[in-house]
Amino acid sequence: MFSPLRRLAIRQNRLYSSAVSLTPANIQALDEYIAAPKNLLLQDTFNVERVSDLLITLPTRDGSRRPYETPAIGDPVGHGWHLGFFHARTPESLLSPDGTDGALEFGPPEPFVRRMWASGRISWNAKRPLLVGKTATSSSTFGSVEKKGFDTDSPMVFVTQRINVTMMGEEQPSITEERSHVYMGDSVSPSPIPRVVKGIPTHADFTFKFTPSLITLFRFSALMFNAHLIHLDKDWTQSRRGYPERLVHGPLTALMLLEAAKFHHPTAQFASFEYRARNPVVVDTPMTFKGVWVDKQTVTVWCEDDTGVVGMTGKISLQKGLE
Repeated sequence: MFSPLRRLAIRQNRLYSSAVSLTPANIQALDEYIAAPKNLLLQDTFNVERVSDLLITLPTRDGSRRPYETPAIGDPVGHGWHLGFFHARTPESLLSPDGTDGALEFGPPEPFVRRMWASGRISWNAKRPLLVGKTATSSSTFGSVEKKGFDTDSPMVFVTQRINVTMMGEEQPSITEERSHVYMGDSVSPSPIPRVVKGIPTHADFTFKFTPSLITLFRFSALMFNAHLIHLDKDWTQSRRGYPERLVHGPLTALMLLEAAKFHHPTAQFASFEYRARNPVVVDTPMTFKGVWVDKQTVTVWCEDDTGVVGMTGKISLQKGLE
């Protein structure tokens, strides 16, 4: 028996067809998009106020579980905190209909207008950490484009950005990152049946549970200057995307995997983090973030709801000799 939310998802799933027809003009535009060089340069400052806004948004840092620690100039920027920074400042008139930055942030041409955060990898330079109070530059280049399902009615385009985050005055980046999004047609419907994720550990060495609320989504959207309606507008999310409710941001879910590990092991120094979205994480759904130590240098992390549906999986590697 499906829950009320799942039944709603099934009903919404029947409202529109999932078929996407590609014309020769679509194919030509996509090929030109792939061939064209791309670079996005963004600058931001990790000032105390912005960092404080991020910390008060995170349930691991907001003072509800342990005393709140006010950030100070010169403190290291926490692992994954940069995900709340370096956003494009796009006029509303140039945003895509769904509120995203579209082609201005590496998005492919129509009909691939529906964007989902898919996966990523982050590496930290222990010798050049980002510091609170410092200005940094995020330089994104075109990584790769992968076509999937082009012989079906649901073609998808996977776009990977390669990103270097470098503090002002430094030559070596503090963070190197790969960030992948999947783009689909506007009419593609989500499956009402959650994806089964294999290989999830049967026990956890640590857990952190919280419920991402609408306030959480609003605050994180504000931090990222993110107007994507899938995080903000319930009616639009149901009628245009076929989901039962607004979805939690992929970068927020990834950040919480890091935060859960850091909450239980505050002195751990992370070297790299790989993650992959598995199922949508829905607002007002209790989520438990879990981790298992594979060895002294590696921890497997994932999050799941109370029914066992896995939202995201990941692997954290520690700096050698600094665990």
